[in-house]
Amino acid sequence: MTLPKIEMIERPLEWPGGARCAVSFTFDIDSDSFLHLNYGERAPDMVATTSWLRYDEIAIPRILRIYKAFGIKQTFFFPAWCMETYPHLVDVILKDGHEIGHHGFLHESPNNLKPDDECMWLDRSIETIQRMTGRKPAGYRAPVYDFSSHTAELLAKRGFLYDASLMADDIPYMLSTKSGDVVELPSHWALDDWPQFAHNIELQYTMPIRSPDEAFAVYQSEFESAYQHGGLFVGVWHPWLTGRLARADRLAKFIAEIRSRQGVWIASMEEIATHVRKLQSDNVPIRKVSMPYYSTAIDKDLKPVQRVKNP
Repeated sequence: MTLPKIEMIERPLEWPGGARCAVSFTFDIDSDSFLHLNYGERAPDMVATTSWLRYDEIAIPRILRIYKAFGIKQTFFFPAWCMETYPHLVDVILKDGHEIGHHGFLHESPNNLKPDDECMWLDRSIETIQRMTGRKPAGYRAPVYDFSSHTAELLAKRGFLYDASLMADDIPYMLSTKSGDVVELPSHWALDDWPQFAHNIELQYTMPIRSPDEAFAVYQSEFESAYQHGGLFVGVWHPWLTGRLARADRLAKFIAEIRSRQGVWIASMEEIATHVRKLQSDNVPIRKVSMPYYSTAIDKDLKPVQRVKNP
């Protein structure tokens, strides 16, 4: 069967060096932050679960060795509390020249916070990242992707280059706010390792655990489409899930397979966002989405409410 040529991506972006697609392997280093946030006084007794999450201390050096073997620099998103609690992990990541992005303070959900509280935790985390890395973070990923109606505006006001929380396209686009544009580097749940590997009875999260080959078959299919159509591939993974031994072994094989292809640009999130911003400055058309999507909720009678129009 021969398929007709179909433009799956209407206006694919040009990638550096004529690459066919862009790829970034990102890790969210949540460690045990959300245990303290969600379970409070009970957290100290959740010893087995804490040990599961603290596997970061084994997995992160392993991931760094994988990246070093392939000569790639990537992006790690850190809750600021994790940075303060495990500074040695910050040090080894920075030593190898990788990017550290903003991922909240204690893995709090912005869309469950009042605007003033979201602003306070955002700023407190920026201060921690700047103090520990020597620079402000270029990028942000909302914990659990829980972007609020205020988040884009807050990021623009603080000069963030990019966000990595949303899922509205297959290629980068711009979040348009009153305070300016923020580059959006989208991913989605098919590229997240929680649905594939997260199983913990104490957390009442009991997904079937996939084999590494099954999980990476999903990632592979996403990569193949990005490669064919000029898309963006952003893996959203966690050291205590994908960094475990059999999965890390499979990750190395996955990177090797991607590296064997002609025309794949493997880059950090900051590098990709910088390229997109340059395209915008060169007047290349970049899709814009006005944020927030809605100014108010639908009323109790289910009458339509005014919607923010896309430019």
